[in-house]
Amino acid sequence: MALVTCNFFSESLGLSMSMTVILPQQTSTQIGMDNVTRGTKHPTLYLLHGLSDDDTIWLRRTSIERYVASLGLAVVMPQVHRSFYADMEFGGKYWTFISEELPSIAQSFFHLSAKRADNFVAGLSMGGYGAFKLALRHPDKFAAAASLSGALHMAKADSLIPDHRLIFGDRDIAGTEDDLLYLLKQVDVSDGPKPKLFQCCGTEDFLYEDNQTFKQRCEETSLDFTYQEEPGQHEWGYWDAKIQDVLAWLPLRTD
Repeated sequence: MALVTCNFFSESLGLSMSMTVILPQQTSTQIGMDNVTRGTKHPTLYLLHGLSDDDTIWLRRTSIERYVASLGLAVVMPQVHRSFYADMEFGGKYWTFISEELPSIAQSFFHLSAKRADNFVAGLSMGGYGAFKLALRHPDKFAAAASLSGALHMAKADSLIPDHRLIFGDRDIAGTEDDLLYLLKQVDVSDGPKPKLFQCCGTEDFLYEDNQTFKQRCEETSLDFTYQEEPGQHEWGYWDAKIQDVLAWLPLRTD
């Protein structure tokens, strides 16, 4: 595998940003690693961080590079600060950045496939919200999305975070494109493509109740939905284990 730390300028944000990228590399003599590639254009997992983290966190807290080596899967881990993957009311246009600009930039820099069947997104906590938001608002671009302990019910009043007014202002986001429960309904009744969804949350996690709400709503739809729960809290030991389940679940093409 190749590891790239990439610093670049974002037009939508008007400032320099960063992403950490893992790229497949075919090797035969690297000890302890089974590295493969899948041709010239790599399938890609956009792996999103949580509220207090950055683009390096998945690499620092898990063995994600080792887990994807045998899959021929590229992993793009962007930095989005504390934006909740939104065009902020008092801040930058992070939704525009993550949904439009970042994929275009990453695909121009690296040999990444632009095909829907080869593009996936996953994240933890705030990143779980971002992952489902990306897949549900752009089901034409992402074949699958996974949330690990995600903040999935942001429209609920007691889910407010200290940054909430900076992100969403004073508006009620229920029934808008920032509300995952609303997006579920929109995708379910649409005639377009529908992404596969994977959701997991530890039963001791402080976001467990909100995850149950999302799970129940998702089970009322026709979407291809996988749910897992077991004892666990909001911590990296749980996420390191569950990202391996996510990778095994991804619908990677075999051709």
